[in-house]
Amino acid sequence: MASEGHLLTVGHFLTERQMARRQQEKSAQTQQEILEAAERLFVEKGYLATTVQEITEAAGYAKGNFYRYWSSKEELMLEIIASKMRQYRAMRDAELGAAKSLAEVMDAILDFLEQMHADRGWSLVFLEFTIAAARKPELRARLSESHYRLSNEIFAALVGPHLPSGCDGRLMGALNTALFEGFLIHELVGGGELQLKDFRRAARKLALECQELQRCPDQDPSPSSLNPSGNPPEESAKEVP
Repeated sequence: MASEGHLLTVGHFLTERQMARRQQEKSAQTQQEILEAAERLFVEKGYLATTVQEITEAAGYAKGNFYRYWSSKEELMLEIIASKMRQYRAMRDAELGAAKSLAEVMDAILDFLEQMHADRGWSLVFLEFTIAAARKPELRARLSESHYRLSNEIFAALVGPHLPSGCDGRLMGALNTALFEGFLIHELVGGGELQLKDFRRAARKLALECQELQRCPDQDPSPSSLNPSGNPPEESAKEVP
């Protein structure tokens, strides 16, 4: 039979474990509330205009609580970006599971980009942060990592099984990103000539042309892909006698 002293020791140990668990839960809640306040203020005021003091006040905490979790506002922003990208990619991957052709893979990728675009306020914050990071080499290098932004390597891995050997999936990914981010900037400055459907049509056409031409449209064709006239095979029929 357990002694009274032993029971007290076990009870004390359980109480300490319970207290430690509660402290961990409280810490996680504090961190999440600060993250949510930051994301809200970044959308409302902009990344650059929002201060750490404003973030912690909006979350209902003292400023010192911020530095228990992040060394700077930049670190906080990177964490938010990584979380956002995980959410977007989870939706994309669910659709990719059923894709059986390059056209279907591109549709899944473009649906993923449309989800990013639909998060209107956040896409503008991301552009603002990207421009700010361009002047800071170390931050720019971190932002180029795949879990923080659109990745040419991930794009190439997704479309690669459906591409001919003469087409560079990474180059296609870079072109796709340039089209998408250029469209976002076009919207940001108030340009109304292009719509999301125009971006989608251009990006899809680029990928399918690569498949058809056996190379990326802006790549020089390899000698093996040329016929005696010096043109790709599908262009020979268009030659003027």
